[in-house]
Amino acid sequence: MIPFVRDFDFDYAKPEWVTPLIRRIVARNPGPFTYTGTGTYIIGPSDPGAEVFLIDPGPEIEEHLDAILDAVKDQRLSHIFITHAHMDHSPLSRELSARTGAVIYAGREPCLPSEGEIRLEAGDDLDFCPDLPLNDGQSFQGTGFVLEAMANPGHTANHYGYILREENAFFPGDTVMGWSTTVISPPDGDMGDYMRTLRAIEARQFSTYWPTHGPAVTDTGPFIAAYIAHRQKREAQIMERLEASGPARILDMVPDLYSDIDKKLYPAAAHSMLAHLIDLTRRGEVVCSSGEACIKGIYSRASQLVTA
Repeated sequence: MIPFVRDFDFDYAKPEWVTPLIRRIVARNPGPFTYTGTGTYIIGPSDPGAEVFLIDPGPEIEEHLDAILDAVKDQRLSHIFITHAHMDHSPLSRELSARTGAVIYAGREPCLPSEGEIRLEAGDDLDFCPDLPLNDGQSFQGTGFVLEAMANPGHTANHYGYILREENAFFPGDTVMGWSTTVISPPDGDMGDYMRTLRAIEARQFSTYWPTHGPAVTDTGPFIAAYIAHRQKREAQIMERLEASGPARILDMVPDLYSDIDKKLYPAAAHSMLAHLIDLTRRGEVVCSSGEACIKGIYSRASQLVTA
């Protein structure tokens, strides 16, 4: 079981100092994929005139924009960092940049739209384009702190996390969320990349995760290990289902494998299952009737076909 952290005390549009170098402002956009809303982080000290950075400005909500601008009014917001180009993370960046002169940084790869009949509520920000692209390991100096960019592909191809070195703290965006698992939605999401990203995060042994949605995770070692184990278990369940019942479509398997979640989340579950099956197909463990793995394909274990 993943030791989820869901208790979260906050006030919308109110900056809260959560550490000496981190302020969090929660946007008023709660929902099934955003939990209580988007958490925007301002990195840097409280000193007037200090150069501060911002991570994930969030959706275009005037109340949220005003709260950010008020929080940094006596400081210099110089850098805006985006974890990935989804509508709950990146849209406010352009207006915020126009108001402050801050430079927008994000991954190089463009956002890929989620295609097909099954759609997710958290949409793609297809108009987003950073001022400057990031490189893995690139570091940025603020007033009394250093922020490092860490490529985290998986949830999306252009996903980045950020490391506050002075606190050994990690801002994982949607790669790791304390309140829930994250959706891996092809073609932008990739399960093979995601598993490699989780192991890279585990290896860094961060003290704290500050997700964009929900509260901080402080017991990071057991948490990330459980996150990895959850994905491994889901893969095993898919293989066991195909072994026991024979060839099946994704929409037939979702109710069996995700019987513990709200049916409203079945579309998200179908996307994550597709991501698993794409990865299994690439590895030669599973075969899809259409050749290339897709949402409507019929899947079989490769070993069953060989035996037949």
